[in-house]
Amino acid sequence: MSVDGAVDYYELLQISPGAEPETIHRVYRLLAQRCHPDNTETGNADQFRILSEAYRILSDPEQRAKYDVAHGQQQQDRWRLVSAVNSAENDFESEQRVRLTVLELLYTQRRLDPGSAGLSPLEIEQLIGRAREQLEFTVWYLTQKRYVTRSDSSVLVITVEGVEHLEGNYREVTIRRLPAARAPKSEAEAVA
Repeated sequence: MSVDGAVDYYELLQISPGAEPETIHRVYRLLAQRCHPDNTETGNADQFRILSEAYRILSDPEQRAKYDVAHGQQQQDRWRLVSAVNSAENDFESEQRVRLTVLELLYTQRRLDPGSAGLSPLEIEQLIGRAREQLEFTVWYLTQKRYVTRSDSSVLVITVEGVEHLEGNYREVTIRRLPAARAPKSEAEAVA
């Protein structure tokens, strides 16, 4: 049951925990076609194996009930972690730093791999080390500002507005990332 690992079967299938069995079946078939190893364009054997495991667990009522208990506990633990982190880090600068970091990830992904220009929320979560719940506000904000958009496959993709915003704030991004670094006050300090 990989709930205590890193795989959230509901997230993997992009469905809610209350999804009906028919929905689970329909979504699984669609995703399985995309990542089946026989699919020469988008096949991925590892992804297909995990997807099949998720479907096997969630389509069996008894196994799904056991999974839901563990999944519910994991969600409670995550929210406890989020509230602890938020109480320590509930400031505007921290949120701005996260927004710029997400934009930088999406910018880099688009530049390096234009054919697969986006990242899923799970990939972003893993790359920046913040829980999905902590990223919900960030993603909402970036979407509302039209700096990012969701593709048909629900991955986040940077927009032209997002690129311009990031490039306009790039100096701020690097300064915020390196708190010890600060701009020199004069040419003499810059040389020294």
